[in-house]
Amino acid sequence: METRSDSSTPNPDYDLSRPLNLDGSGLRQKLASYGDPHFSLFMRKLFIKALGYSEDALSRPIVGIVNTYSSFNPCHANIPQLMDAVKRGVQLSGGLAIDFPTISLHESFASPTSMYLRNLMSMDTEEMIQAQPVDSVVLIGGCDKTTPAQLMGAISANKPIIHLVTGPMMPGSFQGARIGACTDCRNNWAKFRAGTLDIEDISALNEELAPTGGTCGVMGTASTMSCILLALGLMPLSLPSATAPAVSSSRLRIAEATGTHAVALARSQLRPQALLTRESFLNAITVLQAIGGSTNAIVHLMAIVNRHPQLAGSIKLQTIDDIGLKTPLLVDLKPSGDNYMTDFHNAGGMLALLHELKPLLHLDAMTITGRTLGEELASIPFRPLPLDSPLSSIIHPFNKPLYPSSSLVILSKGNLASAGGAVIKASASKDRSLLSHTGPAVVFSGPQDLAERIDSPSLSVSPSSVLILQNIGPVGNPGMPEAGLIPIPRKLAAKGVSDMLRISDGRMSGTAGGTIILHVSPESADPESVLGIVQDGDVITFDAERRYLHVEIDEDGVRDRMAQRKKMMANEGSGSAWVARERERGYRGLYKREVNQAEQGADFGFLTAAGPS
Repeated sequence: METRSDSSTPNPDYDLSRPLNLDGSGLRQKLASYGDPHFSLFMRKLFIKALGYSEDALSRPIVGIVNTYSSFNPCHANIPQLMDAVKRGVQLSGGLAIDFPTISLHESFASPTSMYLRNLMSMDTEEMIQAQPVDSVVLIGGCDKTTPAQLMGAISANKPIIHLVTGPMMPGSFQGARIGACTDCRNNWAKFRAGTLDIEDISALNEELAPTGGTCGVMGTASTMSCILLALGLMPLSLPSATAPAVSSSRLRIAEATGTHAVALARSQLRPQALLTRESFLNAITVLQAIGGSTNAIVHLMAIVNRHPQLAGSIKLQTIDDIGLKTPLLVDLKPSGDNYMTDFHNAGGMLALLHELKPLLHLDAMTITGRTLGEELASIPFRPLPLDSPLSSIIHPFNKPLYPSSSLVILSKGNLASAGGAVIKASASKDRSLLSHTGPAVVFSGPQDLAERIDSPSLSVSPSSVLILQNIGPVGNPGMPEAGLIPIPRKLAAKGVSDMLRISDGRMSGTAGGTIILHVSPESADPESVLGIVQDGDVITFDAERRYLHVEIDEDGVRDRMAQRKKMMANEGSGSAWVARERERGYRGLYKREVNQAEQGADFGFLTAAGPS
């Protein structure tokens, strides 16, 4: 028997004498174009009713939930449970929750690197938010490139949004010691390469380094971005949104509260372009420096801010360095310290850290609650840990920092850094004497050359050498792979060498440590790049305190080498990525033609607020 509408009142949606408000809310926005708005709405409603929705349900504020679950993505293993909790919060608050999928990215399951697909995910996120009738959106993500891609797309779409991160994994155990992905992955692999761990040990470690779902349990890129999202005001401070473990009940309560906030945003229509100000980003950078966060966050922040029509160009690499000079490193987590995200969470997490940083913060910055950061800090109950607590050393007092300032340093002087800059996480150096160093270059022309020669017994290298890896920049090896952590040559590692000065135009994992200079710009694939003309034996001088990175070649020598290189690149068969990109098809060709450099965020120019040039 046919079921009729639950009201005998004529439905105004079908009253042809009354024009529809196409800029309204709920189902009446973003109609598919059939040339007849009433018919478009009629079609939309008949199809959504196939899922069993009533007119009452369809009349409520619609909260979209971005579903980035994938069986290839263990960082997002808990998303089905998080979505259930978000829906509960939405529906308890009078909204209608509807989830929809977007691309899901995991670091180890995206070739050549997940960064290559970040911009594509941002496009997917932007267009799906734009295309669908949502009044607000919950962005669920976690793994490194996911949250920046979501925020980039969401700023461009400019619908009310709130972030929900999947949360960090728990640490594992090996021979009585705590271990966790992925600082301990890299440290133990280095020991295995050096011959101090055997194959049985490395196999056993492989079982324990990621014992639960969730993002890496140290201050890697995922954890860094979670802290930054909260500092930007895009997650609620009243709950431990950035730090609660993925497998905890607290993470589910955060998800339910996120649903509640999302309904409030649907009603207030507080949009990211209105919420986010320059002060929001200055707070985020202060937190980045105080947590010793991932160098990848610098690239992401530049891409995010340059999506904002009012803020594009207002944050520079120099801004990050200026803030670093007055911001101490307070959080003792790997790779700059010794501990794990669960420790940070148990020590008070972001609420405790923001209280320590209050002298440096812009407390009038807005948050998704509609209140300022200062108002949130004043209204949320907070009690510092007792000084004798075992966790009291996780978040250092402002006047007793783990590292005095500039955990992340921007290099801007010398012929290798003056054009576009370079980045180093000084606080993660394993040999602080290398923060001021001069040595001869050992140059690898790309990842294949590195793989073939790095462990060769005949490689001419010493502990004072400077290892340089070219052609892993945005165009040269699309996506800037995390190959900047150049391995120590095995013949040196076997002698106990654990750190060397290493330089590249690529990235490294936020979980990695060492004296490693990254994001050199312009990248070596660029005909105008000084990094691209460095040769074996050239003397490299680096001084972190002076922000100086220089290859000892005079200006005439630089010009001569560049001229020779340009002639070679003009040769049809040169194999130059810079030249070949003009003829490449598909997304790879689009990526290499449109991506900008690291200091601009490695975004596509046509996606920035300024648009195509």
